[in-house]
Amino acid sequence: MTVLRQPATMGDVLKYELNPNFTRETVTLLAGTNYPVGAVLGRITASGKLKLSTASGTDGAQSAAGILLQAVNASGADGIGVVIVRGPAIVSKAALVFDASVDDATKTAAKHAQLTTLGIVPRDTA
Repeated sequence: MTVLRQPATMGDVLKYELNPNFTRETVTLLAGTNYPVGAVLGRITASGKLKLSTASGTDGAQSAAGILLQAVNASGADGIGVVIVRGPAIVSKAALVFDASVDDATKTAAKHAQLTTLGIVPRDTA
């Protein structure tokens, strides 16, 4: 029997937000990546564009700045996406997608803490 798999949706990531008019922004995503729903993003200081938030670096993107709420294919050119950038909001930890450099529990916990400072609370059971 063929197993059908539905791609992740915003509802898999976002479990609660107070007011979408306050918590969300439309942003420019840096070219070169196919961004999935739930991508944890960081803002590049020089350009203001967002990309996957890295574990370390000096371009500003090492600090989490929000979570992508819809998939955006920006592999060929900059893309436009809707990102939750401030809370109050609750997101599912299991649905968050991190940069490859965020590769252990300590780095993941650091990203969760950065999101919490924005008012975006990652939870196991949401």
